Amino acid sequence: MQNKKIFVLILSAIAVALNIVLGTVVGMLNIPFIFLDTIGTIFIAALVGPWNGAVVGALTNIIQGMLTNPKDIPFLLVNVAVGIIVGFITKKYRFDIKTAIITGILLAVICPLIGTPIAVWIYGGITGSGNDFIFAWLRQTGHSIFTSAFIPRVTGNIIDKVVSCVLVSVLILKIPSEYRNKLSSSI
Repeated sequence: MQNKKIFVLILSAIAVALNIVLGTVVGMLNIPFIFLDTIGTIFIAALVGPWNGAVVGALTNIIQGMLTNPKDIPFLLVNVAVGIIVGFITKKYRFDIKTAIITGILLAVICPLIGTPIAVWIYGGITGSGNDFIFAWLRQTGHSIFTSAFIPRVTGNIIDKVVSCVLVSVLILKIPSEYRNKLSSSI
């Protein structure tokens, strides 16, 4: 039991680092509609469970916010939700490609529903991302501030969350069963 806790702790630390590194690299490369900043959260949530996923998500945004961009900290609620949602889905269903795609689509709507009010309330909808151009255009065409902030987030998340979930499902299938079985019986 102690070895399992240590193994989960190490995997969780790697997952936080993965979120930060992939999110930073993709951000520096300016790849449109791909963020990959929740892959570690999805991985831990799918492999170990919702609460571990939530902690990885929260720590990712806190550490990222302290290291590079304090604007990331309030969005920890989005990353926590990712961990909880993926964790509960994988408790009920096997995280295969089909489940990963459905989960990614679900996250693509839920994450902007959580993140948009944060972006609007704290930052007036402008967060310094590529979405700001679409936001400004939608505002200029007469859309509400919420709609203008929500639409670009959904369009970006639909690709990112589906790709992230599918990548994690493939990765989990590549993990030797002896390790998967030690961590969770739901995989």
